[in-house]
Amino acid sequence: MITFNEIQIKFGHFHAIKNLNLQINEGEFFTFLGPSGCGKTTILRSLVGFIKPTSGQIMLNGRDITHVPIEKREISMVFQSYALFPTMNVYENLAFGMRVKKASKADIDREVRDIAQKVDLKEDQLFKKVSELSGGQQQRVAIARALVLKPSILALDEPLSNLDAKLRVQLRNELKNLQKKFGITTIYVTHDQEEALTLSDRIAVFNNGIVEQVGSPQEVYNQSKTEFVCNFIGDINRIDPLIIRNSRLKDSIDANKIAYIRNEKVSLLPLPGTDAVQIRGKIVDQEFYGLYSKYLIEVAGGGLIKTIEKESGFAPNKVGDDINIYIRISDILQY
Repeated sequence: MITFNEIQIKFGHFHAIKNLNLQINEGEFFTFLGPSGCGKTTILRSLVGFIKPTSGQIMLNGRDITHVPIEKREISMVFQSYALFPTMNVYENLAFGMRVKKASKADIDREVRDIAQKVDLKEDQLFKKVSELSGGQQQRVAIARALVLKPSILALDEPLSNLDAKLRVQLRNELKNLQKKFGITTIYVTHDQEEALTLSDRIAVFNNGIVEQVGSPQEVYNQSKTEFVCNFIGDINRIDPLIIRNSRLKDSIDANKIAYIRNEKVSLLPLPGTDAVQIRGKIVDQEFYGLYSKYLIEVAGGGLIKTIEKESGFAPNKVGDDINIYIRISDILQY
């Protein structure tokens, strides 16, 4: 288990991390999520040992590692740039850490070939220069180089951000499968909400050096604790006060609070449940994405609201149509 106790990190007058208290369980895939400059990479680097906290303690399985040297923490890190040695071939990159630890030639050869097989690096790829590999193959090499040292923790700093969208999705799935296969505690840093939601067992959402919420992907998405989390994760409507005032929503919504609802939870079809409210409107814009369409609805009485509908292939809705929209009061978030 990793525990951050009252961690503060300052750079001069800049307060990068403010009183962080956080626990990460053994074997967990835990993600630090947030916009650029929010402190997520800073706290990851403090765990690995590149940055010393201004105050507080970092505990690993009950042992204080706050001031333990990097090489004695048993934590491997995969950088955004991969930081591979371009003049070495793949085999030499994988073997480098074990050679530094003065492992025997036989042990190095066995472990390098074993880890290469586990991350689907072929025999012929082992003796290629890393510059000859694709971005996806280089990412596998970087992860394999980290895992060959058998660390207790794997730290990944935006490892997919340099790849194109299709390859990112493919390697995201491979990364999760690898983590399950090895059962290793993994700390993942990203600004990509979709990556965080699909990969993580739990997520910590960072904002200006503070953790706004910690929870499962479902909790962070459906029960966002703060307005920042609510807006940062996924697409969401801020419900116009006119929509509340001119519908049955006014009977259940606190007029003194700001109300939000996720786009996909606004439906063009009747919803089950006694708290479902019907509102009249007109489609004023449509974006077609193949599997689904996004609609912008002008609500009778004023206000705009967005919805996402799966395309069924039958009688599609179109701009200008008068329609009903349905909202469940229990799906509304207020702050």
